[in-house]
Amino acid sequence: QVQLVESGGGSVQAGGSLRLSCEASGSIFGPNTMGWYRQAPGKQRELVASITSGRRINYADFVEGRFTISRDSAMNTVNLQMNSLKPEDTGNYYCNYNRLRYGLRVDYWGQGTQVTVSS
Repeated sequence: QVQLVESGGGSVQAGGSLRLSCEASGSIFGPNTMGWYRQAPGKQRELVASITSGRRINYADFVEGRFTISRDSAMNTVNLQMNSLKPEDTGNYYCNYNRLRYGLRVDYWGQGTQVTVSS
């Protein structure tokens, strides 16, 4: 099992910045990916950004260079620096840890942290 503890989030005006952090503990081993997803009311959960244990990074198109994802050297903490926030970035942000087990993807989720961007 993997436990994920999120911190950060909150309320900010458009154009502002927020930083999300997520620390993983438990059965962390082997190749894996950590990242952030978000879900707005009435919408499906969507990927924001991810980073593999090999430090390969993937951003959603809507990020448009505004966000930066990173992992610490111990590879158990993932950070998401969000700049130039827009009202449409509002939503619940979830930390995700996933790896392959016997060829199948296994996902672990944090509880979510709210991000609210006002215009």
